[in-house]
Amino acid sequence: MLALHARMAPRVRELTAAVVARCESEVPFYRQLPKDLLDEEVSRSVAAVLRLLLRALREGRALGPGDLTELIEWSARRAEEGVPLEAALTAYLVGAEVWWRALAETADRAELAEAGLSLLGCLGSAMPAVAIAHVQAQDDMRSDDGKVRRALITALLTGQPHEALAEAARVTVAPAYEVMEIRFAEDPPADRRTVRLTQSALDAHTGTPVLTMLDHTGGFALLPATLDLPALVARIAEATGQPVVAVTARAAEPDLIPGAAEEVRGVMKIVQRLGRPAGLYRFDDVLLEYQLARPGSGLARLAAKLDTLDDHPHLVETLRAFVNRGHNRSRTAQDLHIHRNTLDYRLRRITALTGLDFTIPAQARLLEAALTARDLT
Repeated sequence: MLALHARMAPRVRELTAAVVARCESEVPFYRQLPKDLLDEEVSRSVAAVLRLLLRALREGRALGPGDLTELIEWSARRAEEGVPLEAALTAYLVGAEVWWRALAETADRAELAEAGLSLLGCLGSAMPAVAIAHVQAQDDMRSDDGKVRRALITALLTGQPHEALAEAARVTVAPAYEVMEIRFAEDPPADRRTVRLTQSALDAHTGTPVLTMLDHTGGFALLPATLDLPALVARIAEATGQPVVAVTARAAEPDLIPGAAEEVRGVMKIVQRLGRPAGLYRFDDVLLEYQLARPGSGLARLAAKLDTLDDHPHLVETLRAFVNRGHNRSRTAQDLHIHRNTLDYRLRRITALTGLDFTIPAQARLLEAALTARDLT
């Protein structure tokens, strides 16, 4: 399809003008818009959607996860600006017709069948995404509905009665959930757009408006229990352009959501205290660290195993890099930008100062535990 893509790419501007002209002529909402708005904002939106179709044509697929996130974010903005759902859907259908006629003029017989399937696949993904975005945005704009949805997720997270709130919010409470806490990077700080993009990514990935309680620092989401969660976290990071730390726990029934939320909060605290990299975490990923974080004299005594390194911060840095790389000397040296011989010298110094030898498995485990205890205290 690369040859067809090359022939269609120069026509995007021409097709954009055709779609806008037909929307202005055939859709009452667009007919009432000022000419400059049609020429600028509406034209930009149409061109962006046509470029998504062009990308799908080039790659021989329907819209991908990132494409749907963009569509939902655009559609939410259009809904906030007062574009009715029926007008938005009609515009997409007009665009699809214009695109199809251009394909019929440009493609040969063999290409046309595949291009038609690509267009149908894109429409099958785009139309539900647009509807989801409008419903969610309209609910948020109707302050009472937004308040009810926030009250519902608060009730579910805290174990309060939720049945009446679910009915008022027109939400069917699922039999099971993944309770996820999301934290955004502090530098640069997240803003309202980050929150909106996160909601869009969640909705696009699940195919339904997700119950969330989000602000500029992050928050909670209640997700269907059968999701590819690592892919979801990657999608949020891609959509927002920020590293995202997420922790999740399964609640096998709604009454177990508060316990899952408490587990998630505890794991998130450990992950943040240890400065773990962005990604998805569950309780088992930090089980040892979680247990080490329990208060008691043992934690302080364990951390004290590294007191002899207090005057040698570069050795602590080396130890942490070596542990994080699973004792891989080559990767550790690359991370630290030092020669392998320098790394070996530093590891010998750590052994000499602490009396703990990496080549002895029991002592290597003790060194790792001592480093974790030091970070936690």
